Amino acid sequence: MKRAHNPRVTAVRVLRRVMVDGQTLKLATRASDLDFMDARDAAFTKELCFGVLRQLPRLEAVLERLLDRPLRTRDQDLHILLLTGLYQLEHMKVPAYAAVVETVAAASTIGKPWAKGLMNGVLREFARQPETYLGAADWNINVALAHPPWLVEAIRECWPDDWQRILVANNEHPPMTLRVNRSRIDPGDYLERLAQAGMSARAALHAPAGITLARPVDVAQLPGFAEGLISLQDAAAQQAAPLLAPQEGERVLDACAAPGGKTAHILEWQPGVGELIALDRDRARVALTKDGLDRLGLNATLLCDDAGQPQRWWDSRPFDRVLLDAPCSATGIIRRQPDVKLLRKPPQLPRLVQEQSRLLDALWPLLAPGGTLVYATCSVLKEENEVQVARFIETHLDAKICPIEASWGRSRPGGRQIFPGEHDMDGFFFARIKKG
Repeated sequence: MKRAHNPRVTAVRVLRRVMVDGQTLKLATRASDLDFMDARDAAFTKELCFGVLRQLPRLEAVLERLLDRPLRTRDQDLHILLLTGLYQLEHMKVPAYAAVVETVAAASTIGKPWAKGLMNGVLREFARQPETYLGAADWNINVALAHPPWLVEAIRECWPDDWQRILVANNEHPPMTLRVNRSRIDPGDYLERLAQAGMSARAALHAPAGITLARPVDVAQLPGFAEGLISLQDAAAQQAAPLLAPQEGERVLDACAAPGGKTAHILEWQPGVGELIALDRDRARVALTKDGLDRLGLNATLLCDDAGQPQRWWDSRPFDRVLLDAPCSATGIIRRQPDVKLLRKPPQLPRLVQEQSRLLDALWPLLAPGGTLVYATCSVLKEENEVQVARFIETHLDAKICPIEASWGRSRPGGRQIFPGEHDMDGFFFARIKKG
C-alpha cells in the first residue's frame, strides 16, 4: 500500500531542486517520493510541478504584486509554496477554499508555521480578484506568454509569422502518444485492447505505429506495456525511423541514442537490420536504453562513448545509415519539459550549435558512399536546424540534401520543420543527407 504524502509539500521539494538548485525536472522528480504516493496524489503533484514551471513568469509577476516586499532568500520554499497556491487557484479544478486552506496548512510541514497568516492573506486576495492581478501582469507580452524575454525574441526572430502560436503551444498539455510494436501487434488490434480496457484513443496523425490517448494514464495501466507491445513516443519522434529507412542487412548507427526510443523504433521498423549500434556517452542513460530494449525483446550493440570521437569506439567498418538526434536547445518540447524555459540560457545556444557541428563533422566519414544520414533536433531555432544543415552542405562537397516529401510539418531549406502542437506533434526538425 502506498504511503500518505502531502502532494503540495512534495511539489515544493521538486520545484526547489529545479528553481534553486538547477536540476532538470526529470531528475528532480526521480529523486522525489512520487513513487511512494497513491496515483491520485502523484498526478496532483506532477500537475503542480509541470504547471508552475509552465506558467512561472506569469505566476512570479502576480506574486510580486501581491507581496509588500520580496521574501528572504532563506524562504525560497515558502515562495514556491505560494506559487503552487496561485497555480491551483488559476489553473486547477480545486475549489478556492480547499486550495487556500491546504496550501496554507502545508506551511507547517515545510517548517514555516509563522507564515500562515501571510499566505492566507496573499492567496485570498488573489482569489477575490484574479483578473485584476493577471491583467496587470499581462501587459508585458513575455509575461502573458510565460516565456523568458530572450526566448520570445529568439523564436520571434526565427518565425515572425508564427512565434505567438509556438509560444502558446509550449504552454499546453501535450498528448500522450504511444508507438505500437508492429512486429508484435497491429495498431488496430491494440486500439481494440485499449477500448476493452476502457481507454479512449485514436490512431495518431502521420505516424503509422502511433496511437494518441484521449487522456494520459500511468504506463502501468496500459495493456501489454510490460510485455513490450507498446512504448511511449511522440508522433514527431516516430518520423525518424522511416526517414532513416534502413534496409535488410544494413549496418546502422544511432548516435546520441539514449534513452533509446528511436533505437527501438528502428529495430521494430526493420527487424532485418544487419547490425545496429546505439551509442551514448551517458552511462545511466545507456542503461535505460538497455532496459527499454529488453522490455521490447530487441537487441542492439550498446556503446558508452562520445559520438564525436569515433577513434575511441569505431571499428573502421562503414555504416549504411546514421541517425544523429543531436543535443539541442529542446525548444520544440517545452510543453513536455517546461523547465527548459527556466534552465536554458542564451550563452548555451552557441555551444550547442558548435556541438552539433562537431558531431556532424565527426560522423560523416563513418558513412559509406551512397549512405544516408538523418539529422534531427527537437528545436524550433533555425541556427540549430536549417542553418546548421546549410553550413554542413557547404563544407562537405560529397553531401547532398534528399528532400523530405511528407504531409506533416513544413518544407524548409535543407529539411522539414514541425512546430509544437502541429498535427498533435512535438516541435522537431529533420534533414536527410545523402553521401556521394
